Amino acid sequence: MCIRKMLFNVLKGFKYTRFKLNVRYVSNLQTKQPAEEQSILDEVDPYMKKLRYEFDHWDDAIHGYRETERLKWNESNTKILDRVRSIAFPPNVAQLKFVHILDLDKNGYIKPHIDAIRFCGNTIAGLSLLSDSIMRLVHDKNKCLNADILLKRRSLYIMKDSARFDYTHEILSNDNSVFKDQKVFKDRRISVICRNEPDPENKKL
Repeated sequence: MCIRKMLFNVLKGFKYTRFKLNVRYVSNLQTKQPAEEQSILDEVDPYMKKLRYEFDHWDDAIHGYRETERLKWNESNTKILDRVRSIAFPPNVAQLKFVHILDLDKNGYIKPHIDAIRFCGNTIAGLSLLSDSIMRLVHDKNKCLNADILLKRRSLYIMKDSARFDYTHEILSNDNSVFKDQKVFKDRRISVICRNEPDPENKKL
């Protein structure tokens, strides 16, 4: 029988031997105050609201989303993202300069997937803005190895190595969004995602 682990938001760093997950969760990392969340929204929202929510993703991974990439940020938000990068990546790791912004409708969800290795490296770091949500990790080969993570609003998650390459990740729809027997309503959610450069060999794939 499969048993799903529930990984609580209070854990700042954890690694289950059985799961061999490399996942880190930092509560309220970028927001010493909610004004910092608003600062990011003030910069990205004018453009995002010009886009329509899409319900067909190019690789069928996302339902109800709009997205963009951003290279330049204002001074305040650059400092926030620098804090994220300093925690997620060692100093000598080459990072993708563009930051991925994914805006998920309140009725949207992200299907189980593993990000293509030719587009990014071994680490993915994402800020969760506007709403709580549940991320589910499931081993690609052994579905009994799985875990749910409660991503609180204004938190940071970091997936690397085994969690990045061996586990699918998804954001649950509201129909399935339950954590420790408690319903978690996901409203509109924006994730601000930083990644490192892919292995040069993987770019050829």
